[in-house]
Amino acid sequence: MTDTGGQMPDMSSLLAQAQQMAEQITAQQSAAQDVEVEGQAGGGAVKIRMTGGGKFLSVRIAPSAVDPDDVEMLEDLVLAALNDAVANVGELVQGPDLGGLDLASMGFGGLLGGGD
Repeated sequence: MTDTGGQMPDMSSLLAQAQQMAEQITAQQSAAQDVEVEGQAGGGAVKIRMTGGGKFLSVRIAPSAVDPDDVEMLEDLVLAALNDAVANVGELVQGPDLGGLDLASMGFGGLLGGGD
């Protein structure tokens, strides 16, 4: 094979980086398991706490949110609070608090199309 000036990636280096990335993902997931997040809706009228591992811990509904003549509104608030809590878990796993993965710093930037 002739050298055309292009660099072929070192496969052992790529494998080591892939292993490092897998270990970081596992560590992030483990760290997030017990971290608690809260989702809310209706200006805090409905609050839901859950862990990063997906376990729901509590649901709080302010008495002012309970209107027997408008159960659908309360259902919508609970659903919105659930979605907010799940979105917060997603941010937790991707966020800097747990060291979101920076693929470029690990040498994968150009490989994945984000060249410098």
